[in-house]
Amino acid sequence: MSESGDDERRPGQQGRRRGNGPNGTGSNEKELASQQVQIQSKRFYIDVKENQRGRFIKLAEVGVGGRKSRIVLSIAAAHDLKQFLCEFSDLNAQMGPSQPNQQNSSESKRGELDAGLIKSEIITKDRKRYYLDFKENQRGRFLRISMVVQRGPRAFIAIPAQGLIEFKDHLSDMLERYGVGFEQEQPQPDLPESKSVKADNKIFYFDSGSNARGVFLKISEVRQSRYRTSITIPQAHLAEVRDQMNDFLNKLPASPSATEASQQ
Repeated sequence: MSESGDDERRPGQQGRRRGNGPNGTGSNEKELASQQVQIQSKRFYIDVKENQRGRFIKLAEVGVGGRKSRIVLSIAAAHDLKQFLCEFSDLNAQMGPSQPNQQNSSESKRGELDAGLIKSEIITKDRKRYYLDFKENQRGRFLRISMVVQRGPRAFIAIPAQGLIEFKDHLSDMLERYGVGFEQEQPQPDLPESKSVKADNKIFYFDSGSNARGVFLKISEVRQSRYRTSITIPQAHLAEVRDQMNDFLNKLPASPSATEASQQ
C-alpha cells in the first residue's frame, strides 16, 4: 500500500475523512486501499473508498508542485474503464511507434488539451459522463480521461500510452479485491433518458440528474475541438426557462430551412 491520492492524507494513513463521493456530495469516506502507479515521469494513485452510498474508485494524477487532478468513478464505471484501457492499449500497439506531428511553440503550450485526437469513447454510468480521448502530441500518445463536474472545469487525468496496461492491471487488482458485489449501478430517481442535438460543428447534450439539492437538467455544448461548456437548471425553474425560450422563438423571424419545409 502507498500514500493516498488525497492531499489531506499522510503516507500510509487510512481512515475516515470528509470528501466527495461518486454522487458529488459531501459524505464521510472510509479509505479501504490505495496503490501508487509510476508511469514514466508521472505518478498516479488508485484509491478505493466507501461511504453510505457504497464503494467507489478515485483516480488521481500528481502534477508539477504536487498538484493533483482527480476522477471519481463508481465500481460499475471502473469496470467499463478497465475494458477501454485494454482496447486503447491494443490500438496503440497496432499503430506502431509514435510519430507525433510537429507543432509550433504556441500549440505545444496547450499540450494535452488540444493534442491530435485519434479515437474517443464515452462511459455513461450513474447519470455521469466520462470522456476517453486517445491523443498524440510532441511527447507521444496518451489517454485523457475527463469527468464532467458541476459548477467548475472538467477534471481529467492523462495516462501515457506505454503505461495503459500497467494502469489497467493495478485497477483490475483493486476491483477484484474490493469491487465484488458493487458492480451494479447505484439506484437513481426515475428521470428522462439523456438526449443530444447536433448543430453544425457542435453537439448539445441534455442530461437530467439529481443531487442533495434536488433534480436538475444539465445542458452541455461540445465542439469539434472537444471543448465543453455546460449550464445546470434546477427542476423548479425548467418551466420558466421553457416559456422564455418559446417566447423568444415566437418573436424570431422564420429560418430559411423552416420556411422551405413549410412550403413543401
